Amino acid sequence: MRVKTGTVRRQKHKKILNQAKGFWMTRSKRFKVANEAVMHAGQYAFHGRKLRKRDLRQLWIKRIKAAVQAEGLRYSTFINNLVTKKIILNRKVLSQIAVSDPNTFKKIVEAVK
Repeated sequence: MRVKTGTVRRQKHKKILNQAKGFWMTRSKRFKVANEAVMHAGQYAFHGRKLRKRDLRQLWIKRIKAAVQAEGLRYSTFINNLVTKKIILNRKVLSQIAVSDPNTFKKIVEAVK
C-alpha cells in the first residue's frame, strides 16, 4: 500500500501561503513563487534585526556625544574616564539619562571630570 502526502503537503503549502499574505501578485498565490518570497523575506528580517542593533547603538552614541559636548567634554574622553573611574553604565542607559534627566547626566559628567 502506498502512502500519499496529500494532507501533509497541503498543510505545508497553506503555512507558506499564509506567511506570504499581502505579497505582490503571484508571490501570495502560487506556492513555488510564494515559498521563494517567504525565504527571502526571512533573510531580510534576520539581517534587519542585526542592523537595528547597530543603528540603535549609533543613536545612543550620538545622544551621549551631544550631551557631553554641551558640558565641554569630548565623547571619547568621557567614556575613557567612565571606565577608569569604574562607573558601570552602558550607552543605552546613559543616552536615556541624557535625554530624560539632564540634571542627573550633569552630575555623572562632574563625577567623571
